[in-house]
Amino acid sequence: MGEFAIGQSVLREEDPRLLTGGGEFLDDVNLRHQAWGHVLRSPHAHAKIVSLDISAARQAPGVIAVLTGADWAAENYGTLPCEENRKKADGSPMFQPYRGALVTDRVRLVGDYVAFVVAETRLQARDAAELIDVDYAPLPAITSIADAIAPGAEPVWPENPDNFCFTHAEGDLAAVEAAFKGADHIVTKKLVVNRVTAVTMEPRGCLGDYDPHTGRYTLYTGLQNPHPVRHQIAREIFGIPETRVRIVPGDVGGSFGMRGGTYPELLLVLWASRLVDRPVKWICDRSEGFMSDDHARDNLSELSLALSNDGIFLGLKIKTYAAMGAYLAIRGPRPPVGNLGTLAGVYRTPAAYVEINGVFTNCNPTNPYRGAGAPEAAYIGERLVDIAARALDMDPVEIRRRNCVTPDQMPWTNALGYIYDCGDFPGNMEKALEAVDYAGFETRRAEAAGRGRLRGLGLSNTVKKTSSPNLESCDIRFDPSGTVTLLMGTISHGQGHETIFKQIVCDRLGLDPSTIRYVQGDTDLVTYGRGTFNSRSTAIGGSAAALACEKIIAKATRIAAHMLEASEADMEFGDGRFTVAGTDRTITLVDVAKTAYKATALPPDIEPGLDETGVFTPQYWNWPTGVQICELEIDPDTGTTDIVKFVCIDDVGTVINPLLLKAQMHGGILQGVGQALMEDIVFDPDSGQLITGSFMDYCMPRASDICNFEIISVPIPTASNLIGAKGGGESGPTGALPATINAVVDALKPLGVDHIDMPATPEKIWRTIQTVKRAGIPAP
Repeated sequence: MGEFAIGQSVLREEDPRLLTGGGEFLDDVNLRHQAWGHVLRSPHAHAKIVSLDISAARQAPGVIAVLTGADWAAENYGTLPCEENRKKADGSPMFQPYRGALVTDRVRLVGDYVAFVVAETRLQARDAAELIDVDYAPLPAITSIADAIAPGAEPVWPENPDNFCFTHAEGDLAAVEAAFKGADHIVTKKLVVNRVTAVTMEPRGCLGDYDPHTGRYTLYTGLQNPHPVRHQIAREIFGIPETRVRIVPGDVGGSFGMRGGTYPELLLVLWASRLVDRPVKWICDRSEGFMSDDHARDNLSELSLALSNDGIFLGLKIKTYAAMGAYLAIRGPRPPVGNLGTLAGVYRTPAAYVEINGVFTNCNPTNPYRGAGAPEAAYIGERLVDIAARALDMDPVEIRRRNCVTPDQMPWTNALGYIYDCGDFPGNMEKALEAVDYAGFETRRAEAAGRGRLRGLGLSNTVKKTSSPNLESCDIRFDPSGTVTLLMGTISHGQGHETIFKQIVCDRLGLDPSTIRYVQGDTDLVTYGRGTFNSRSTAIGGSAAALACEKIIAKATRIAAHMLEASEADMEFGDGRFTVAGTDRTITLVDVAKTAYKATALPPDIEPGLDETGVFTPQYWNWPTGVQICELEIDPDTGTTDIVKFVCIDDVGTVINPLLLKAQMHGGILQGVGQALMEDIVFDPDSGQLITGSFMDYCMPRASDICNFEIISVPIPTASNLIGAKGGGESGPTGALPATINAVVDALKPLGVDHIDMPATPEKIWRTIQTVKRAGIPAP
């Protein structure tokens, strides 16, 4: 409708409330007679619990209860679930260890859950936890993939002695071996994707409230998928009907995948609330979050690419080891397996074979983090393309041109069997090259060299599978006065859902946005939805909203025809108004909605009211694509990096709100740049202690670390959903990781450097430069 329609850069509806203190995050939610919980965490990465004495803690001031793993075991609750089902190399089921809310006999990571103290105040709970006497017998800790798979390695789980969780393979190994046998060149490389964490603006927290009169649990917490988490807690862990659990998310201060599952604390506050007959609240501080939040990435890959003399890709072979951590997170095995299509990328490589091995370590579990495997896959794939171009002395752009799938070849099935329905991969690249002035780059490199700086340019051309084919729902409820409540099964944690979904509804129904109230998340209020992840909300939730609008229009057409004494076939609808074709007789949708609640004004075959639900499930995935080019300069004396240009060409199908799309790209790109240049979770290799346990050691990107972005949208709508949108939330980091490191390596190329692992920190770059200087390679 007017300036609030699809394609308009509408300012976010929710921002005035959030920016003026009107948000309701977990810290804002408090209940009468509320108690506080504190988790006693393990100081060891791996140890047996010899003894546990809680007597002094029970006597501490304000303490209400002290719960241990023995108490949890006595309840006979189920394990924290993992949604993924994989197999080991021999075909047997993957190893999935039992994980309770508290451990019993052994801890397996720093921060593991030893006891839960409930007290009158937060500080009293924390003080009492320090009185718990735990006798640990330390065991060797495994903190890296290389150590985990080494012969004779200490098992994280004795019943799984080789530390392998699963092995998953895709592709045609025989075809790959044949391609390698006939290749002119074979390029190999071992690449590391480092471990990072989400560090959301709002730390995790939860508040549990058990009602003994109804037997219902209410959980207040920020999360991504309220209905699935309700199912996990009720059916898989507590063993009770879903109707006895209510999830109330409120506002959510960021997630990026980290809040996507059932953490032990969610169970602890609910369980404790039942035991003490009071609401129980837990909030972690930042350092506790570093040691208890699910982490992400942490892969080691061995890659080989077979090529002809003219740079044509013939075969791709990849073996990846992915760290699962000490336990399986809700979707821990998904990232290394779920985005293998990105490995084949935008290229016509005829044969590919990929083997993924999940490995246990004495570290935090890993879970999806913005991109959920696509940034990792894009990084190793696009780095390999650059490495191959260098081995053949080819321009990285030219080797991509020779291998790109072209628009006339769509739909394209890549070498791993994934189908792209639409896209212009080479066209996107040419637009990006023009925007960055690729032709003038060598002149800029020479000018930088004259100032003593090393200038480099890196690009990536990537594709990412999004919008998993699961249902999503929308309920549009008109009330008797003609205003609307819009209820969505998705949940926003910073994306701007309230604005996006209102735009779709206003566009389809011609409503004034001020007449629409937006509701999300609360499982007692909204229709079942899968939630927000995998860049699915706009494509699938938006399609559910469009479907609900169609149903509203269909019913309202019948009512309008009756009101205007016309045939339904003669009714036309547009801009919020019904018109009898060929006449000036009209009536607004709002007036029709008001009449819908007057039973005596309706014919007997029309049910009163105007309330429709749309439930949409796509038949196949969609594939957003894009090209990112990073241009940067390095000071060889300090190793510092300055990004001076950054261009992003994106195709996310129909663009609902260009302003919000650019915001998504800005944030995603900066997260990718952050991992490429500075973010890194580090454990001490001997003790397993978390070294990067605060912002003093874990470096986060700032606005000053990036230049202005140039974001250019080139939408090609997909037919996979009702609005033509592709997922746009994860394209930023997917392309930024390889583009940034490719640029760093290109800047160091004159010194003879052919690779540098993430994060390319100033120290790492400086040391690399010193190493090549000592080796006698002349500086440019």
